[in-house]
Amino acid sequence: MPATLSPDLRSRLGKTVLEARRVAESAARHALEALAVDRGRPHEPMSLGDRGLRGRLRAWGRQLGDRRDRRTRTQEIGRLVHEVAYEQWHRMLFARFLAENELLVEPEGGVAVSLEDCGELARDQGTDQWTLAGRFAARMLPGVFRRQGPVDEIVFSPEARLELERLVESLPRTVFLAGDALGWTYQFWQASEKDQVNKSGVKIGADELPAVTQLFTERYMVLFLFHNTIGAWRAAKVLDGRVGCDEHETEEELRRAVRIDAGGGYDFSHLRFVRDEEDGVAKWRPAAGWFEKWPRAAAELRVLDPCCGSGHFLVEGLELLARLRMDEEGLAVGEAVGRVLAENLHGLEIDPRCAQIAAFNLAFTAWRLAGRPFGLPRLRVACCGLAPNASESEWMALADKGEKVLGLEAKRDLFRSEPSLATNPLQDGFAALHKVFQKAPELGSLIDPRRTLPSGLFKGDSAAMREALALIVEREDQHAEGFERAVAAEGMAGALELLDETYTLVATNVPFLARGKQSAALRRFGEGSHSAAKGDLATMFVSRILQWLGESGTQALVAPQNWLFLMSYRKFRENLLKSRTWNAFVRLGEHAFEDAQAAGGFAILNILSSDKAAKNWQMAGLDVSATRDQPPIRAAEKDELLRGTAREADGTRIQLARQADQLKNPDSVVLMQPVGDRPLLSAVAHGHAGLQTGDYACFGRKFWEVGESGLASVWRPQQSTVKETIHYGGREHVLHEEDGESGKERLQRGEGVRIQGGGDLAQERRGRLADRIVAGHTL
Repeated sequence: MPATLSPDLRSRLGKTVLEARRVAESAARHALEALAVDRGRPHEPMSLGDRGLRGRLRAWGRQLGDRRDRRTRTQEIGRLVHEVAYEQWHRMLFARFLAENELLVEPEGGVAVSLEDCGELARDQGTDQWTLAGRFAARMLPGVFRRQGPVDEIVFSPEARLELERLVESLPRTVFLAGDALGWTYQFWQASEKDQVNKSGVKIGADELPAVTQLFTERYMVLFLFHNTIGAWRAAKVLDGRVGCDEHETEEELRRAVRIDAGGGYDFSHLRFVRDEEDGVAKWRPAAGWFEKWPRAAAELRVLDPCCGSGHFLVEGLELLARLRMDEEGLAVGEAVGRVLAENLHGLEIDPRCAQIAAFNLAFTAWRLAGRPFGLPRLRVACCGLAPNASESEWMALADKGEKVLGLEAKRDLFRSEPSLATNPLQDGFAALHKVFQKAPELGSLIDPRRTLPSGLFKGDSAAMREALALIVEREDQHAEGFERAVAAEGMAGALELLDETYTLVATNVPFLARGKQSAALRRFGEGSHSAAKGDLATMFVSRILQWLGESGTQALVAPQNWLFLMSYRKFRENLLKSRTWNAFVRLGEHAFEDAQAAGGFAILNILSSDKAAKNWQMAGLDVSATRDQPPIRAAEKDELLRGTAREADGTRIQLARQADQLKNPDSVVLMQPVGDRPLLSAVAHGHAGLQTGDYACFGRKFWEVGESGLASVWRPQQSTVKETIHYGGREHVLHEEDGESGKERLQRGEGVRIQGGGDLAQERRGRLADRIVAGHTL
C-alpha cells in the first residue's frame, strides 16, 4: 500500500479542494444562467445547438431533483450546479491521478501519456491540456463518468478554467502518489456543506445526509476488521488445527504462518489470536473465531460495503482478495484483480458523486496493482440514493417500453377480446420500484426490495426486470426526458441487483446519526422497520445488514459505542445476544478518527455473525479507549494497540467472556469482564439520600423558569439523577440560595426543611447549599 498523506499535505489538499469547489460552483452557475437553464424560456439570440443543450440540462436537473414551476416554467438549478461543478473539477483531478501514476492512456494508440504529452496533443487538436486529459480519463472509465451527458458541452469562463487549472497544478506530485489521497478529496469537497448543515440545526434528511454522515474511515479500522474476518478464515485453512501453544509461542509467529506470499505478499498485521482452553489443553485460536461456515474457496466469498463512501473497504478488499485468489488458483495479477472485481466485491452508496469516486478508486487500484491499465469488468458499485423524480404515469411508460423490448406486449386470445396476463408482473414490478426508490435519497442501503417487490414477479425471478431495464437504457433515444429517466432506471437496476443479494461478509463504516437529528421520514422508517434499533441510523444499519447475511454470513462494522450500554437499545442487545454470534468487539472510544469533524464521537469495531452462538462461546473484547484520568489516545496509538505490538500490561491483551453471561448483566449491557457469580451491589445496598431540598415547591425550579439573570444571582444549578440511562440529563434543576445570614436562617426554619449531611466536610464540598441537603434522590 502506498504511503499516506502527511498532516501538512492533507491540510494543503483540503484548502485546495475547498477553493476548487468555490470556483467551480460559481463558474457552473454562470454557465447555466448564460444558457437560461433557470429561466422559463431561452434567451432570444440563442442558437439551436444551445437551445438543445439547455433542454438536456433542464431534464438532467429535474432528474437530480431540481423543481420546475409549471406556471412560469422557471426551474431551480442548485443540484445541477453542484453536479456540473463536481464533474468538471474531478475530471481534471482524476486525470492527474492517472497521469502521475503513469496510467493515463491515449485511446487511439493505447499508450500511456504524461500531462506534457497531453499538452502537445491538445495543440494539434485545437483544445487545451486539461480538457484533453479529462477526455482520455473519461474514455478509460466508462462506468465512472456520466455517459453521453451534456456536461462536456458546458463551457466555463476562461478565468474560471485557468483558476481550476492553477489549483490542480499547485498540488505536489506526492499527493497523487499517496494511498489515501482519493478518500480525502471528497471528504474535503463536502466539508463546508457539512459545517453549514451542522450549524443550522435542521433535521437531517435526503439533502443533508451525504454531507453530514460522510466520515473518513481510518485504514487501521479497515485492516482490523478484514484481518479478523477474512484473515481468521484463512488461518483456519492454513493452520488446519496446528495451533498448539508449544508449536507457536506468540501471535506474531501465527501471523507469519498465515501470511500470503503471492503477488508481492500480504501481511495480516492486525490479526489477533487468543489462548483458549479446549479439553483441558491450551490452544491458540483467532480471537474472532474460525468462520467455519464460510465457503472454503476465496472465489466464493462475497463482500459488500453498503455505505462505501470513497471506497476504503473496497480498495483494501481488492488487494487482499486478489492475492488470496492468486495464492489459491495460481492466477496472474491482472486476471486475479479482474475476477475479484467481477465476482467478489460489491459496493452501495447513497451519494452518486461519492459512488463515482469509489468506482474510480477501484479502477485506479486495479491498474496500480497490475502495473498497467487493462480492460475492466463492469464494476459492481452502485448508487442506491437515486429517485425516479417522475410521476407514476411517466415512470410506467418505461414499463411499456420494457414489455416491447422483451416481447411481452399484451396479446389477445383467439377471439381477440381478452389481453394476456403475461405483462402484469412487469407492470407490478415497475410500480413497486417507483414506490420504493421514491425514498431512496433518504434511505439508501436501508431499502429492502424483498419486502417491497411483488412476490410473484416473474414467478419469483426478478432477472427479467433487470434485463428489461438494461435494454431500455441501451435502446432509448436521446430525447432529453426519456434519456434521463432511462439513465436513472439503469442506476436503480444496478442498485436493486446488489440490494437483493446475499453476502458472506458485509464490512463498512455505518453512518452515525442519532434519532433526535433525523428527519421525520427517517424516524418513521426506523419505527416501522427497525423499531428495536431506531435510536441511531447506525444501529438501524446493524439491523438491516443481518438481512444480507443469510444463515452464516458476518458483519464487520465501525459503529458508535453507545448501543452497547444505553437502556434504549436493551431489547436490541438481548435479541442479538440470544440469536447471533458475537465474534469480537473493540472499544475505540474518543479520538478514533483523525478527522477533526469526528470530535466527540465514541466508536467501536464490532464483528457479529448471523448464526446462533454455541452454548459456551467466548466472545473477544479489547479496549483501547482512554479513561477519564488518562491523556487522549490518538488514532495512530490505537492502531499500535490493536496490533498487539505493545506489552500486555499496556492493555493490548484480548479478553474473553461467555456471550451467554452478558444476558445476566443489568439491561444486558455488553461488558469486557466476565460477570462471575458475585451478587450485584444493587442486591445488597440502596442509595437513599442525595442533594434535594425538603420543600422543593418553595426552593426549587427548572432553569428555564428563572432565565439567565436568575442564574447569575440567587439561583444555583443542582445536579440530580435520571430515571433511565440517557445521553444527557439531570441538569435541569436549580435551587434558591439567598445571600446573607437572614436568607440562610429562613431556609433552615422553613417547614419541611431539615439539615442533613452538615458539618465541615459537607460545608467544604457543597458550600452554602450544604445547609439544606435533605433526604432525596441519589446524585
